[in-house]
Amino acid sequence: MGMKDYIIKRSVFALIAIIAVFIFNFILPRLMPGNPIMFVMGGTKLMPETREMLIKRFGLDKSVWEQFVAYTWRALHGDLGISFSKYPRPVTELISKRMPWTIALLLPAVVIASGLGIFVGVLAAWKRGGKFDLTVTNVGLFIWSLPFFWLALVMLLVFAYYYPIFPLRGAVTRGIEYANVFDFFKDWLWHSTLPILSLTIWNYAGYTLMMRNTMVDVLHEEYIVTATAKGLSDRTIMFKHAARNAMLPVVTQITLSLGFTLSGSIFTETVFSYPGVGLLTYDAVIMRDYPLAQGLFLITAIAVIIANLLADVIYARLDPRVRY
Repeated sequence: MGMKDYIIKRSVFALIAIIAVFIFNFILPRLMPGNPIMFVMGGTKLMPETREMLIKRFGLDKSVWEQFVAYTWRALHGDLGISFSKYPRPVTELISKRMPWTIALLLPAVVIASGLGIFVGVLAAWKRGGKFDLTVTNVGLFIWSLPFFWLALVMLLVFAYYYPIFPLRGAVTRGIEYANVFDFFKDWLWHSTLPILSLTIWNYAGYTLMMRNTMVDVLHEEYIVTATAKGLSDRTIMFKHAARNAMLPVVTQITLSLGFTLSGSIFTETVFSYPGVGLLTYDAVIMRDYPLAQGLFLITAIAVIIANLLADVIYARLDPRVRY
């Protein structure tokens, strides 16, 4: 199977997965308990005619099949509906305003964590069995075993409450006017340091352990022995020969992490009250906001599917054997 056929095959699988996502994304929010109309009205009692008007306005008077057809048709045209809890604001508008905050938060964390994790993992594997390897492995296992929300809460408690070096919440200071873009960036960085640091530390542990374990297996391959016999330098063998092949699973994980970037980290944004897509997702679930929850889950799922497809293509470019 050639590269072109491989990409077509994986693209077909991705398309089938997206169709399945449309179906499950429509069904799952409707399985949640509670009445969305009551959440819209804040729990106040409604007159029968008012209740019927709201049900008709949101299309809840139609059959499930009619709702699904209408939902799919609108979604394919970029219309994700009107938010229940933030009526009458469109779901697309809400997501588009929160998306830049989430990308600005998670993208640096993924880049820093992956770069540092790969480098440290390579060194730990090369010095396997030594003190450096044992230290890196034990620290990585310790961090990886910690509940992520607990790590974020501890950092918030220590560095924003007991020692108020950083703010407790938000992405920027409310009510402030910035003289230039550098002042805005400095204020955002001050608010975002703890969330980025929490994400970086937790993701770093996973990348390091994965890279280290994969690298150890690669170092026993025959071509590494051959490269050593040829008299190549340790740096050349370590990075050019061993690390390149050991990076395959890590590349897949990094690509998928970038896909999940669009959903944001619900735990991170909730703990730090960061106004991104993750916090918006939490609010949508709590408020039984069907259109908003569906829009968020749809975008997240499609992003992950596309990221998975991209990972398959990159994997095939790095190791042509996977095409077969």
